[in-house]
Amino acid sequence: MSVQLSAKLSHNLADAEARMMRFDIVTLFPEFFKTPFEVGLMSKAIARGIAEVHCTNPRDFTQDKHRRVDDEPYGGGVGMVLKPEPIFAAVESLPVLPRREVILTTPQGEPLSQQHFKTWAADCDQLVVLCGHYEGMDERVTHLVTREVSLGDFVLTGGEIPALALVNGVVRLLPGTVGKAASLAADSFEDGLLDYPHYTRPAVFRQWAVPEVLLSGNHAKIAQWRRSQQWERTRSRRPDLLSPDGVNEEVDEALEPPLS
Repeated sequence: MSVQLSAKLSHNLADAEARMMRFDIVTLFPEFFKTPFEVGLMSKAIARGIAEVHCTNPRDFTQDKHRRVDDEPYGGGVGMVLKPEPIFAAVESLPVLPRREVILTTPQGEPLSQQHFKTWAADCDQLVVLCGHYEGMDERVTHLVTREVSLGDFVLTGGEIPALALVNGVVRLLPGTVGKAASLAADSFEDGLLDYPHYTRPAVFRQWAVPEVLLSGNHAKIAQWRRSQQWERTRSRRPDLLSPDGVNEEVDEALEPPLS
């Protein structure tokens, strides 16, 4: 049985550029995803027909009365392993769209990044996300999988949180989800750098004042200040992003000394 979290709409989309993208989450806990997809931009994207999210429970594809999906590992050891049969059956029950990726969330996967989100949002019609549990899935499940990803170098109780982050990261990049497309271009990581600091009213809060350059009205100086702040933040917090593969060094060379 598939638990559908999306609203079935006609295809009269307000945004002509928007397209429907399907997300299938294979999870032992479909109820985990109910609230996150009913609030904020995720809810709006679903209501507008930009995204369609379904949760499928492998327990619905078991053959025993206890609906058992795990078993002891061959070779011994602690913990339980998710059996391959219910996972295969759950995935094979899903419709197959032309451009599809089947993704396994696992601590052994490659680090999930903004570039993943951009690629999937641009190139995929369907993402199938498998949520691991216990000691993981039977290794034979990888024959279903096109990519394995990790949220970071830590271990969670299951793959639902990484799956939620993945879907959220992709949906916000789909045309029509975010009101101002220009705001996406200013996100952290879009050009290999962290975002610059943001300020709003009041101009002075307690002992902290907004940098004068932001109040100057000089757009060229503001742009230069923001760019310099991006580089300073990235150098101090994420120097790994400044590798030759991460950013355009020509932009760095063209940057004038940071403004105070």
